[in-house]
Amino acid sequence: MIPLRLTVLEGEYSVWRLDADAPPPEVEAGGFLSITRTDDELSVVSPSSAVPAGVTAEAGWRCLRVEGPLPFELTGVLAALSAPLARAEIPIFVVSTFDTDYLLVLSHDLERACDALHEEGHSVGD
Repeated sequence: MIPLRLTVLEGEYSVWRLDADAPPPEVEAGGFLSITRTDDELSVVSPSSAVPAGVTAEAGWRCLRVEGPLPFELTGVLAALSAPLARAEIPIFVVSTFDTDYLLVLSHDLERACDALHEEGHSVGD
């Protein structure tokens, strides 16, 4: 696995949930936004400022973007990133897109996460 480059996105993010049959939310958010529907839920990752009142949400996340695009045949990307974070006992929430991956870590774990990734040979910048 080659060393990966990650960028810390600005601001705080939240992970929130709506019922599976809810319409997709109209979220005005710059930066990163992910909306995923399954049979059981509609899950949203957005800047914390965009979370509507009254929804089930987990706030306090920071977002690291893996610089891409990553070729589909590249293997072990998430393992190379999640393994050092697991060893450091840092919880993560991951979202993958066509071009790359995004790792969310709790705000209070950001510095430790960056250190753990650096120790594995990855670079993390702003």
